[in-house]
Amino acid sequence: MATWQSSTVESNGIKLHYTRTGGAKPSVVLAHGFSDNGLCWTPIAQALEANYDVIMVDARGHGQSDAPERGYGPLSHAGDLAGVITALSLGRPAVLGHSMGAATTLTLAGTYPDLVGPILLEDPPMWWMAAASTSTAEDEKRWAGMQSRVKGFKTKTRDELLALQREQTPGWSEAELQPWADAKQQLSLNVLNREDPATSVDWLTALKRITVPALLITADPALGAIVTEAGAAMLQELVPQLQVANIPAAGHSIRRDQLARYLQVVSSFLAEHVGAR
Repeated sequence: MATWQSSTVESNGIKLHYTRTGGAKPSVVLAHGFSDNGLCWTPIAQALEANYDVIMVDARGHGQSDAPERGYGPLSHAGDLAGVITALSLGRPAVLGHSMGAATTLTLAGTYPDLVGPILLEDPPMWWMAAASTSTAEDEKRWAGMQSRVKGFKTKTRDELLALQREQTPGWSEAELQPWADAKQQLSLNVLNREDPATSVDWLTALKRITVPALLITADPALGAIVTEAGAAMLQELVPQLQVANIPAAGHSIRRDQLARYLQVVSSFLAEHVGAR
């Protein structure tokens, strides 16, 4: 980790911060979830860096990236990530996203189909279901809860955040908890100015444009995971080459709950579709 590079690039009209493991290896871009930052991927990057050049990007309003007042929707996030990939001359990297970052990854692959390689999706919000007029009530409820949580983060010290999260997620390692707390303190409240993600993207059209290998990683909705069996089935209809890997005994933060199994799934997919050298 001491040799990792930390820098910024101009992308989509703003400055974005990233951390990069480096080396002449295939590139893997990591897109974090809402209220996290790039370094929340540290345990994954450490596991992958021997075989891959891992690039962890702070989304706008998160980490050390700029926090414009507006532009917090999947298209803006995808445009940001496209700019990073282009600025760093990454070719067609694999992209792994969690939650909001998984939605960014889907949008990126559907909007810039010639820019990305294989994609991996850790429990994305099912905005393609809302686009099909299935239901938006669950997303609206989840978003209202997240808004309340984010505002609550800003009333607590780092130690208080850590104590609360240790209590709520006793299975998380300290390697996960420390960057999680840092991310919450860095977070800009501008991220709450979210565009409606269900309508700001033409999901049904965009997803049908995805032709790269794709993996959806799901978990247990009873433990807080978002993607249901019906949601996974619909995404496979839209992206026929999509593989689905379910990891039991995990909630929305699948890798934090079941790291070993998660790494097996991710490493196997990358080895098959990206290789390592």
